[in-house]
Amino acid sequence: MPELPEVETMRRGIAAIVGSTIAGMSSPRSKMHPIKIVPPLGRFRRRVEGRRIVGVGRAGKRILIELDSQDRIVIEPRMTGRLLLAEPPDRRHLRVVFDLTGGPAGRLFFWDSRGLGTVSLMSPDQLARELGPEKLGPDALEITAEDLRRRLGTSRRAIKVALLDQRALAGVGNLYASEILHRAGLHPAIHCSRLLRGDWRRIHAAMQEVLNEAIELEGSTLADRNYRTAEDRPGGFQGRHRVYQRAGESCLQCGRGTIVRTVQAQRSTFFCPVCQDPRKGRRTSSRRAAS
Repeated sequence: MPELPEVETMRRGIAAIVGSTIAGMSSPRSKMHPIKIVPPLGRFRRRVEGRRIVGVGRAGKRILIELDSQDRIVIEPRMTGRLLLAEPPDRRHLRVVFDLTGGPAGRLFFWDSRGLGTVSLMSPDQLARELGPEKLGPDALEITAEDLRRRLGTSRRAIKVALLDQRALAGVGNLYASEILHRAGLHPAIHCSRLLRGDWRRIHAAMQEVLNEAIELEGSTLADRNYRTAEDRPGGFQGRHRVYQRAGESCLQCGRGTIVRTVQAQRSTFFCPVCQDPRKGRRTSSRRAAS
């Protein structure tokens, strides 16, 4: 966490900063381990202060704040980072503050309890090198079913593991990969190379459904409460999770299976052994879950 829906919710939540000018930038003193800021704060500050914000975009799980200099502030929240217009939960974990003028928001905060997030300033050339097509695959909301199959269809990796490959597909992480495969009716351990075109179409349709539904509900706030919106509200999609973190509970779709937790590539995977029966291999249909 956060994944595409949460980062897209952050992007929409801070969109009001477009048109504002960055009057100042600071990194408050803290006893916490410092986050990675590139270039160093002094140079970063000199390049952004006085610049107008002309756009707020997203690249996979990163926020891109575009300046009138064509530089972009790239913020990667990673596990526990939050972009906030509201006051942060505490000052101990406040990492970066942008003071703004000329718009409705006076400040933009980057708060990160674990300190794994990063804040970078990139020129257009740097952005192309770091986040261009050689480093980051098509966005999960924009990729076609055929392109998804072309990028992953020959791989011998398990489909769940492959969906996490940001070079092939940008934005999907551990939580949403489990939810997508449950809705598609496919076992997470099936090798990509075993899947047919129809399977890829089902994965693609489930991916669009899950991600768009999660964005509409402003993402998922889990039990750790780390993710919240830019206005400091919890997300709402956690109430729609069908398998994620539901190990030992009954499947909401079939009512017969019990959700299983397993580990793939050192990440937890959740699935229903009835709806996603591995003995059936490629599935051709799946029933909708009860709403």
